[in-house]
Amino acid sequence: MSALRADDSVSVAELALRHAVSEMTIRRDLDELAQQGVVRRVRGGAVSLLLRGEEPPFGVREHESVDAKRRIAAEVAALLADGEAVLLDSGTTSLEIARVLRDRRLTVLPLSLRSAHELSTAPRIRLVLPGGEVSPGELNFTGPLTEGTIRSLRFDTAVIGCCGLSAEHGLTTHDLAEVAVKQAAIASARRVVAAADSGKFTRTAFGAVCPADRLDVVVTDTALPPSEHDALTAAGVTVRTV
Repeated sequence: MSALRADDSVSVAELALRHAVSEMTIRRDLDELAQQGVVRRVRGGAVSLLLRGEEPPFGVREHESVDAKRRIAAEVAALLADGEAVLLDSGTTSLEIARVLRDRRLTVLPLSLRSAHELSTAPRIRLVLPGGEVSPGELNFTGPLTEGTIRSLRFDTAVIGCCGLSAEHGLTTHDLAEVAVKQAAIASARRVVAAADSGKFTRTAFGAVCPADRLDVVVTDTALPPSEHDALTAAGVTVRTV
């Protein structure tokens, strides 16, 4: 996926050499990406089917930066006190957070069916669903019904995911339908926690959600660029790296 973000096409032989694996391994990986609609297989390699700025499918992102996302999830969970009302955004990092919260005593409104399913059997979680449309593939809630539900409630903490984050451009997302949902979540919360692996700080997505100084806390991994850490801190954001 990193190679596809840099170039529109990739070579089996080049990838095998770069990652010190067999060409058969690379072919299998490219076949899997082809099944997910990310690439089109061509002789000797593959061509990207993603538009510039388009986000890869959930199934691909779920396998990216897994260790970092799990550390971030644990840190976000540590920020929450038992009894809090929490809005949990959609996305792969939020799903990891849902897994960590299973044994906590919280009221949680998840913006993803995946997280809702994860929390549905948690014994001490009070699970509240927002309604609205469910997007194919991502399985997140969007639309006016979702926004209306969020606006009618008040949360102690909103945990927000993103596609891009920086001190200059703020929090951004590729899916324009998610912009209004995230903005409603931020407006309805006493505290806003952004959970994002450091790779998000190299990207700016199309949809602007909020400026960086609207965030109270950013939880990310230790590969965060120092310049971003300093700029966020200067904007009054608490930055926690794990």
